[in-house]
Amino acid sequence: MQLETLKVFCDLVESGSFSQSAVRNFITQSAVSQQIRTLETRFNTSLLIREGRSAHPTEAGRILYEGAREILDHYESIDLQLRMMGEEVTGTVRIATIYSVGLYEMSLAIKSFLKTYPKVNLHVEYSRANRVYEECQKGEADLGIVTYPKSRRGLQVIPLPADKLILICSPQHPFARRRRLDLQMLNDQNFIAFERDIPSRRAIDQIFRTHHIKVRVVMELDNIETIKRSVEIGAGVSIVPSSSVQREVQSGVLAQVHFARQTFLRPLGVVVKRNRPLIPAARKLIELLQRPQS
Repeated sequence: MQLETLKVFCDLVESGSFSQSAVRNFITQSAVSQQIRTLETRFNTSLLIREGRSAHPTEAGRILYEGAREILDHYESIDLQLRMMGEEVTGTVRIATIYSVGLYEMSLAIKSFLKTYPKVNLHVEYSRANRVYEECQKGEADLGIVTYPKSRRGLQVIPLPADKLILICSPQHPFARRRRLDLQMLNDQNFIAFERDIPSRRAIDQIFRTHHIKVRVVMELDNIETIKRSVEIGAGVSIVPSSSVQREVQSGVLAQVHFARQTFLRPLGVVVKRNRPLIPAARKLIELLQRPQS
């Protein structure tokens, strides 16, 4: 059994997606399926429960995942130590990112990265999504990190673990007493929205259209911080990534409510210039960002 096969399996379990496992390992989806069949034949048991395009592990699959993850983590630790003995990862990585990703999803990854590679200089610039794409196309940024990533001419998108979207409200709002909420209950609610040209706004508007929800948009704001402050004072409710409000939820200034019958995700991706080699430091940072953050 090869480590590459175990990595493909672990990536599939973590992402729940054959396509994402294929992208992470630079192989086709059929190759992913073949490697899973090889593992199931070797252990003479079913490892995955397939549901359409998604999959989750059986009990045997969970046992294999936990053991394989431990083996891979140990191997990566040894590999990192040996590589650092032979060469140093240095240089400057220029990152363009939207505000919410830069402030939340990237913060822990950047701290871990700089601790491991102290001689790398990370230059982070916060921009709107359209500017992030432009900087990558012009070569002004080595990596662009965006939500709802779209393929554009001359650019390549590398998927990252997605965010879970949740409802936020003030602690005094009636919804605050609920742990879960049916999406239909948002009908006629005062809603704090992103501005119309922001990808998250377009995605949330599409969710509302699909489920025939009509809210009263009382504010349209251009960043997640002002949205949170407006929700705190009771101006309305909003839908944001769970990772962006954990500090406020823990301190009690905001309440978060999960949706009862649906799970809505905000896709994330790294945008890089196609056919442009990345320095080792940039590749290492992408690898770290692709790991689910605990």
